[in-house]
Order: sequence, then structure tokens, then C-alpha cells
Amino acid sequence: MKTIYSILVLNLLIASSFSQEQTTIPKNQLEINKEIAQNFYQDLWFTNNTDNYSKYVADTYIVHDIGDRKGVTEPAIEQKNIADFFWKNGDFDSKIDYQIAEGDLVATRWTGSFNSKTLFGRFALETNEPISIINVFRIKDGKIVEFWNHRHDIETPQTMKFTIKGLFLGLIIALLPTIMVIRLRKRLKLLTKKNDSQHLYNSKYKLS
Repeated sequence: MKTIYSILVLNLLIASSFSQEQTTIPKNQLEINKEIAQNFYQDLWFTNNTDNYSKYVADTYIVHDIGDRKGVTEPAIEQKNIADFFWKNGDFDSKIDYQIAEGDLVATRWTGSFNSKTLFGRFALETNEPISIINVFRIKDGKIVEFWNHRHDIETPQTMKFTIKGLFLGLIIALLPTIMVIRLRKRLKLLTKKNDSQHLYNSKYKLS
């Protein structure tokens, strides 16, 4: 009986140890993935070390963004190009708020402000208040292979392009009736002039 009891206890200990090992491995990988995301932000967006992009981004990746960048495959260097564009026009003051990791995904919420040093940056990129952004990365073999971007663009100058586009479309819609009225007035003047000429001709013909 004691032998059976000892075997059962031993099996429970082995199973418990195996279970702990199984849960430890994924947790370690989750921490590794979070660190990859942290270093990506640190080098490309928090400091101007964009040449390190290849340490974190796969040769090609898929991006899900606003506009035309929905499910688009891009080369890794595009991440450097985007970051360089911003650094060329100003400086960032940013920090990571928190991260959540699950499976091969890492979600990072970070808050930052952009201080421009060019006229274009002041008009199109500068933020009056810090804005928060959430990015979700899918990581495979130690590299980011997919991006999901979620940002509150309504509080940035990016909304200006939509405002200008709306004003432009509104102007076109408003101009169309005006153009039609002008054309109709011209046609009416031509008809009136033609009728006056015909009336004058008829008057002369009758007199003669």
C-alpha cells in the first residue's frame, strides 16, 4: 500500500513539474516578444536610431492601417523610411504606457508628442497635446511580420487633409449650380439678341 501511495505521489510531483515547465516556456517567449516590441520603439521612435530597423522587422511584413495601407505587404526598410520622415521634420517625446502579449501577438499602447522643426512639420505633423497610439505586432522567429495600427488622428493635424478635402468637394458642389446658371444666362442673352435682331429685320422689311 505504501508503495502504491509513493508511486502516486511521485507521479503527481512529476506531472506538476512538467506542467510548470510547460507554462514557463510560453511566458518567457511572451516576455521576449514584448522586449522586441520595446526595442523597436526605442530605436525607431523614441530615439533616432532608425538604422536598427532590420533587428526587429522581417524582410517583408503586412501592415493594416488607414487609407490605402490595408493588408499591404511592404519591405522592412519602409519602417525606417517612415521613422526618418518624422525625425527629419521634428523630434518625439514618447513613452510606453503598457503592453499585452498573447501567443505571437504583442499590443503596445504608447503616448507621445511631436515637436516640429520645419514648416511642413508644424502644419502637418505637430501635436498640441500628447496623443496615444496602440500598435499590435505579430512576431515570428524574433521579427515583426505584421502590424496593426490604431491611432487617434482626430487630435492631430492629419485631420486637416480630410477637412480640406471636404471643403474642396463642398466648393465643387456649390459651384456646379453657379456654372449652370452662368451658362443659361449666356444662352438667354444670345437668344434675346437673336430675337431682337430678327425683330429689327422684320420691322425694316415691313417698312420697305
